[in-house]
Amino acid sequence: QVHVVESGGGLVQAGGSLRLACEVSGRIASTFSRNTMAWYRQASGKQRELVASITSGSDIHYADSVKGRFTISRDRMKNAVYLQMNSLKPEDTAIYVCTVVAGAQYWGQGTQVTVSS
Repeated sequence: QVHVVESGGGLVQAGGSLRLACEVSGRIASTFSRNTMAWYRQASGKQRELVASITSGSDIHYADSVKGRFTISRDRMKNAVYLQMNSLKPEDTAIYVCTVVAGAQYWGQGTQVTVSS
């Protein structure tokens, strides 16, 4: 079984920072470096959107709305991907979900990020 577990969400005031972590375990962990990892988010009343992704070749993509504020990184030794979120805005409030693409696509349960005004 593949397990994708997020952590690090919480409540923060505008302008603050959070660091999300996503840890992957299971059979695909042995080929973790081959996998594309990504963070999505879904806010109330909004469609799910891609926030950031990082490929096996370390090519990185960010949504325009988070460029310059968020940083995605991965630790191949720990089978983990991180999302450092700085200068948070109320518009960033959403459930943040981690996914790994390894043939099939696997999703975590998500972690709530709430940014107050």
